[in-house]
Amino acid sequence: MLSVVQRVAEAAVLVAGAEIGRIGPGLLVLVCAERGDTPEQVDRLLAKLLKLRIFSDDGGKMNHSVQNIDGRGTPGGLLIVSQFTLAADTRGGNRPSFTNAAPPDTGRQLFDYLVDRARAAHPQVQTGQFAADMRVHLINDGPVTIPIQVV
Repeated sequence: MLSVVQRVAEAAVLVAGAEIGRIGPGLLVLVCAERGDTPEQVDRLLAKLLKLRIFSDDGGKMNHSVQNIDGRGTPGGLLIVSQFTLAADTRGGNRPSFTNAAPPDTGRQLFDYLVDRARAAHPQVQTGQFAADMRVHLINDGPVTIPIQVV
């Protein structure tokens, strides 16, 4: 599983001009299932996302997770967006190859599994729409952007 995690002040995703997901402070997670990925990898990714300490404490150090963004028990939002282009292979020229991305049916199953598990574990979860042409708006906080690959 590939992902890019961005700490955001706010983020929203639109499909055909309609807003389908919005969060305040939290994490925008762009996620891509690759060929051979499993639900166990999704579980490990979610555990990492929920525990990743990239929110600042009162001293300015990254000590808080999305489960407790302010040190006082306030959960942040998770906006999970499927993005198969994270699997792009550009070694062969100027046109990316996406053959490492999971087939659409598998990618959808793993994305849906991630969203279901996230909603069971965290109170604020919004999503994009799998395989849709989306517009993602965000205010990156920091900026803090972290790639995560779970194997």
